[in-house]
Amino acid sequence: MNTEHWHYVQGRPLSTGRLKAQNTDFIVRERLGFEPSGDGEHVFLWIRKDGANTAWVAEQLARFAKVHPRQVSFSGRKDKFAITEQWIGVHLPGKSEPDWQQASIEGVQILKAVRHNKKLRTGIHKANDFELVIRDISDPQDVEKRIALLSQGVPNYFGEQRFGRNNGNLHLGQRMLDGEQIRDRQKRSMAISALRAWLFNETISERITAGHFHRPLQGDIMILAGTHSFFCATEVDEDIEKRLQQRDIVLSAPLWGEGELPNQGLAKDFEQRIAKRNQKLADGLAALGLKQERRALALYPENLEWRFEDNHLHIRFTLPAGAFATAVVRELLQVPQENQMNNAATENKA
Repeated sequence: MNTEHWHYVQGRPLSTGRLKAQNTDFIVRERLGFEPSGDGEHVFLWIRKDGANTAWVAEQLARFAKVHPRQVSFSGRKDKFAITEQWIGVHLPGKSEPDWQQASIEGVQILKAVRHNKKLRTGIHKANDFELVIRDISDPQDVEKRIALLSQGVPNYFGEQRFGRNNGNLHLGQRMLDGEQIRDRQKRSMAISALRAWLFNETISERITAGHFHRPLQGDIMILAGTHSFFCATEVDEDIEKRLQQRDIVLSAPLWGEGELPNQGLAKDFEQRIAKRNQKLADGLAALGLKQERRALALYPENLEWRFEDNHLHIRFTLPAGAFATAVVRELLQVPQENQMNNAATENKA
């Protein structure tokens, strides 16, 4: 398995540039999508971290609050080599709240604490706002042309963070499929996620080459925009085409697991062919008890703003929860391999 062959919607970029030359070049702010209730046995902490890993921060907060690590949760992992703002949840049933300002955690500021009546669960936040600086752009004109086309959608690829430094998570997953026992729960989880993400990315790339990144196949699964609900388009009629253009619905690809694919006809044949070429991987994911799920095929960056300062690109956009900013950057320019390796260290050390 490798991660270098996946196709681009606009063709391979001509320009190169440097991403995350420093932490301030990559700023992420989580959008929860609802207001905490103000009461309850859960404390939501709004934190800012600089060069710190989300899981590590959660462990430090558990230690400070004198609770079990399982009582501390977060909606999403955020990049280590970045400035990020996000919510961390701490469950304090029947316990007095500590003075959070006394917490001394390197690279972390606690900006706000508010009570809520429910646990902060994985993936519950709505979106993330990104503010990036990409330095030393070699071909600004090519990048400008590509930015103008972002509204047409970019592949919703899982980023290199998911696969780990030097694809370490992916290689670990391959060894696991070959029978190696992974006892560390966190490493095992990340290895499984990397394998599943690889097969998803493979499906997107195949759809691009087949000319069906924007065009639906008969029997495709459509996700209702902004939800986890989906349905099968048994026929691609005028209504389906119109709803796709209006982005009321979006095309999807499988997050592989056990059970039947929910699609039909040409779309099912297409996805089954890809699974057959990767039979060991598909069977392995099913054997792990993962369920068939769906993920949007394309990303449509919102609130897009950008400008050049000399040969540095300053760009802002919003993506839904679970999407990778690096998937957008990938369509704009090529990031040198050593820079990609630094970026990929983020999740591998989580």
